Amino acid sequence: MSQTIKPETEQQLVDALNWAANEQASVNVVGTATKSALGHSVDSENTLDLSGLYGITQYEPNELVLTAQAGTPLTEIGAALTENNQFMAFEPMDFATLLGHHGADNGSPVGTIGGMVAAGFAGPRRIRQGGVRDHVLGFRAISGRGELFKSGGKVMKNVTGFDLSKLMAGSFGTLAVMSEVTIKVMPAPAKTRTVLVFGLPDDLAVKAMADALNSSNEVSSAAHLPQGVAARSAIPMVADAGKAVTAIRVEGPEPSVVARAQSLRGILGKGYATEELHTMRSRAFWRAARDAEFFKMADGDALSDAPQVWRLSVPPSHGATVVDHLTSKCGGEGFYDWGGGLVWYSMPSQPDAAHRIVRDALSECGGHATLMRADGSVRSGMPVFQPQAGAMESLLRRVKKGFDPHQILNPGRLYPKF
Repeated sequence: MSQTIKPETEQQLVDALNWAANEQASVNVVGTATKSALGHSVDSENTLDLSGLYGITQYEPNELVLTAQAGTPLTEIGAALTENNQFMAFEPMDFATLLGHHGADNGSPVGTIGGMVAAGFAGPRRIRQGGVRDHVLGFRAISGRGELFKSGGKVMKNVTGFDLSKLMAGSFGTLAVMSEVTIKVMPAPAKTRTVLVFGLPDDLAVKAMADALNSSNEVSSAAHLPQGVAARSAIPMVADAGKAVTAIRVEGPEPSVVARAQSLRGILGKGYATEELHTMRSRAFWRAARDAEFFKMADGDALSDAPQVWRLSVPPSHGATVVDHLTSKCGGEGFYDWGGGLVWYSMPSQPDAAHRIVRDALSECGGHATLMRADGSVRSGMPVFQPQAGAMESLLRRVKKGFDPHQILNPGRLYPKF
């Protein structure tokens, strides 16, 4: 008999997980379920709904620290930060357009702060500001043993002890269920400009992004859209170019931003046309890159109808070669973020998502791949996340056993029988 447990206090959450541990009853842990189509489906009759653990419990703008219960919507957190001209510098991804959900009207990601940490996906600014795990100062959580524990603190200078925050980020709720999260936030940049370079082929674009990132211009993001992808941009200057577009973002006080944008145009524009997006259009462009909006699902489409999407982490110098190989084998298209280190690749739907071809293409350069969008029947029959073997697999299993010995928390979400 299926049941949904919705605790409204931390103690109720402890009680629920004590029951699950004693009964060895597995639970599917969700917040607002915006990421339920990521990873493998959890085979459990019990749903643990954290949306009742709601609200910002402490926010000190002068200290750049915010604490919220795990089920607090990111829209609420984004609104509080915007009111104080602050933001989450790592740009958490919004999966709404990629997975066919309804997104937020104000540009904030949908989902909850607990889900944000549990998934661990950061946006274009990651190359400069680090990932989600680098911004979590502390948390409170309940293990699969039903035991409450905490890690870190609520001020940056007091974060001591084992850095379990980095372990929770990306664990998809398979190790512990967070009840409260503390993150560091940052002042929002006063101005933003994005230098656009038109017509670079993929390999030269990767080199241009490396030149920009290695310059003294404090570049915060670098992405490249091949011509077909650029044509789907909501920014007219990008969509109407009729060429590939390479984008370099700089942020900060206006005089500095203006000078650095001019410097970058001098460095990158030799033989190629350049332009600039100012603050509002820059924000829209990088939000689209953050959310892989160029591969959004058509209205009314089911996952089974949509092209499959992979997220590939590669050494930047190998990205163009990997995309060439995949498009020659499977068709589709890709675009580049993180200076070429992150490739979003969309391909026509295949029964096994061509996972062997994708991972073979990455084997020589040491990259890894995550299947981000595919129907549940496809995801159930292949490894969604990068397979681990040998010592790494053994380590993962020991960590899982330490936190969740009865395997009651999201069993199978990351790896089968895990």
